[in-house]
Amino acid sequence: MKILHLISQHPESTGSGFYLQNIIRQAAAAGHENFLIAGMSGERIPPTPGIDRGNCRFIRFAEGELNFAVPGMSNVMPYPSSRFDTLTPEQIVSYEKVFAETIRGAAQEFSPDILHSHHLWMVSALARRILPDLPMVSSCHSTDLRQFVQCPHLRQRVLPDCLKINRLLALSQDQRDKIKEIYGIHDQRIDIVGGGYDDHLFVSGQKPLAPPIHFLYAGKLSQAKGVDWLLRTFIGLEDSRLHLHLAGSGSGEEEQLCLQLAEQAGAQVTVHGRISQQELARLMGFCHIFILPSFYEGLPLVLLEALAAGCRIIATDLPGCRELMAKAGPDLVNFVKLPTLSTIDRPDPKDWQILQIRLTSAITKMAARVQIAPSPAPAQISAITSAFSWQAVFARIILSYEKAMAG
Repeated sequence: MKILHLISQHPESTGSGFYLQNIIRQAAAAGHENFLIAGMSGERIPPTPGIDRGNCRFIRFAEGELNFAVPGMSNVMPYPSSRFDTLTPEQIVSYEKVFAETIRGAAQEFSPDILHSHHLWMVSALARRILPDLPMVSSCHSTDLRQFVQCPHLRQRVLPDCLKINRLLALSQDQRDKIKEIYGIHDQRIDIVGGGYDDHLFVSGQKPLAPPIHFLYAGKLSQAKGVDWLLRTFIGLEDSRLHLHLAGSGSGEEEQLCLQLAEQAGAQVTVHGRISQQELARLMGFCHIFILPSFYEGLPLVLLEALAAGCRIIATDLPGCRELMAKAGPDLVNFVKLPTLSTIDRPDPKDWQILQIRLTSAITKMAARVQIAPSPAPAQISAITSAFSWQAVFARIILSYEKAMAG
């Protein structure tokens, strides 16, 4: 099978980028031929494991075909980016024009059997519009649903053509319900394919004795991810036995706020910056507890990676987190209940005090478990992670390809 892959931003650095890379690897291992269209910044060519560089077409932002930064599916990205809600009409026209030319050229050169795009947003809609007869599937990553809510002025550029995509791929049941609700797409056309983790890279070993108790957050340094809340909580704890590792990057004022709070925490926090997957696996193997304080998530596969590496989990009580950790007992996971949010990804100011109390309680309880046993039982971990191999995910995706090609 010849598969044309399409993503509008970097094919790395974010959850959707790593998801794309793993699909390409699995497709190549199964004997399929891959072709990739993706965004890039300036002259830096992103790594593309599992695909020949000659089968890649990159659209350059900032200092290339488009003279503005990559519009991020999240409002804060781990690299310089712009926002869809601030693009000018002229920028939108040029954005669609360059992507349209690249998609047409790739289709003529590669003659794909199927198109697999990422995010139910502008570039997926554009691809459907200019290649109406090519079987097409699109993966939802939840950030696209947030853009649809936050950018009502762009919905008509998105909705009519997204409704014509053959199959929609959801990460979870909750995400499937939201696609149906927000886009009005019948759930019979939405397949739940889930997500996976690299079970060769993320493996559990023996944790160091505690104290100190090592906590880890890995992801974007942004307010929607709750990083400022996490750091303020750690500053308030003033407990030298607890140490927080902060891995990842962001941009703009939100990243600067997180870094200022980390500096205020002093020796209690280590800032690692942006790290590779290999470095992340090593850090997860060392740390006792992984914290995901997000206010908005789809299916956070980083929780699987952390659990596979032997971390206990503290996470906000979001549907995607619950769905992944459904079989986990209290020794493995502690959920922090969120109040009703005032925006799609931020609490009301009046709720901050109770949030800090809840996160403090979760940290204290999980730290006590680590002091009793630094590493959770391997059998508990494998009972959850064994169902999430990329091979199994790609097998479900192939079934969706076949449905799309059958019409």
